[in-house]
Amino acid sequence: MNTITKGVDLVLRLVITFAFAVLVACVIWQVFSRYVLESPSTVTDEMARFLFIWVALLGGAYTLGQRRHLAIDLLPQVTSGNLRLTVNAAIILAIATFAALVMIYGGVDLVNRTLSTGQVSPALRLPMGLVYIAIPFSGICILYYCLTFLADLFRSGRGPNDQEGTPKAGGPLD
Repeated sequence: MNTITKGVDLVLRLVITFAFAVLVACVIWQVFSRYVLESPSTVTDEMARFLFIWVALLGGAYTLGQRRHLAIDLLPQVTSGNLRLTVNAAIILAIATFAALVMIYGGVDLVNRTLSTGQVSPALRLPMGLVYIAIPFSGICILYYCLTFLADLFRSGRGPNDQEGTPKAGGPLD
């Protein structure tokens, strides 16, 4: 499972890095075309918005997988033994339930409804369902990480907020 997780991490890192680089290029071009050329580009404006959606959702999934997400860990910190194990399992199951019901089930429904209506973006003429696919895809990644967290919890007692060793310096993509 560790090899699969490393593969998922690598794919997410590459997609996020590429999308963020293109996002930055779009924003730079947008500013340049607006203030220097005095003719703003509608294509890069729309592309930047769509890329931001993908970067935010995939970045959230990746950050969860790295155990670097924002967490209020009061209950796990003040409990011990079986109660701590139960609290951590409940936290993981709550995240997994949200990912499964809202992100995957609801996201797939949103994508299907959007594709069936033929809704396209104004400037790029891109089917909006392709933009919204980021929701169920991120949900699948989150659900996968939750399953690995559950396995890790019952194998070693390590909760979803427990860091391994000393925290590394740097950002989430290191």
